[in-house]
Amino acid sequence: MAEPLIRDITDTARWVAVYRARESERPDAIFMDPFARALAGERGEQIAQAMPFGDQSAWAFIARTYAFDRAIEQALADGVDLVVNLAAGLDARPYRMPLPASLRWVEVDLPDILDYKAEVLASATPRCALERIPLDLSNADARRGVFDRLGRSATRALVITEGLLLYLMADEVCALAQDVARPPSFGTWIVDIVSPGLLKMLRERIGDLVAAAGAPYVFAPADGAAFFERCGWTPVDVKSMLKTAHQLKRLPFMLRMFAMLPESPGAAGDRPWSGMVLLRRKGEGTT
Repeated sequence: MAEPLIRDITDTARWVAVYRARESERPDAIFMDPFARALAGERGEQIAQAMPFGDQSAWAFIARTYAFDRAIEQALADGVDLVVNLAAGLDARPYRMPLPASLRWVEVDLPDILDYKAEVLASATPRCALERIPLDLSNADARRGVFDRLGRSATRALVITEGLLLYLMADEVCALAQDVARPPSFGTWIVDIVSPGLLKMLRERIGDLVAAAGAPYVFAPADGAAFFERCGWTPVDVKSMLKTAHQLKRLPFMLRMFAMLPESPGAAGDRPWSGMVLLRRKGEGTT
């Protein structure tokens, strides 16, 4: 390839979409994303094939997708009437999940990636009411305005942020968390995080590739999910991606032994670890 393998952060969305496409094409698929192959495109496949350790890492993306799907389904069962997907990327959940037609789903991301997705999915019909908001989430004033507007339009909203926080500084993550907590209806937030140990491994394996694209890996809180306590949120559930992938029978053989070991109740620290965290705004109920 004459140009960099990963040109910008939107290429990472194409890369991850390849893993959803490959999973969907398995006879024993855990989830079905019939749009992932088109969204990934030729570029996504090129990246996936050239990425060091790419095939060995597929399980983590599959487990993350599954874990987020299940958490979203539970939130809908609990009465959520609005889902706000921050840094939505090439996620196709409004099209592929069994969602109630009355649900409102809002995708927020950079204009270019939302335009690309809208073009690819032009002939598809979402299962619920779908709105796309082009926005650079690093613009704090603009995002607060969007959050406040959306918050006023909902009774009970779920915010999801998948695959974004890794690229932010800790103070940026906390500032975003505080802004998400502003609207009274924004009571639940689902995010994913990695440990310092996994951050080190990622940097060693593909850190140069993503850093050259202007998207270095940064965020890996030493205190794990407890990090969000200082930013207005309480962790109420944490799902290990290693454990999840093991339950789904997607782990490579060499990792299965580690998945059977009990996890420490504290932060992972130097151990390679990633997980999904379900957060409740402080003061919200946990049921």
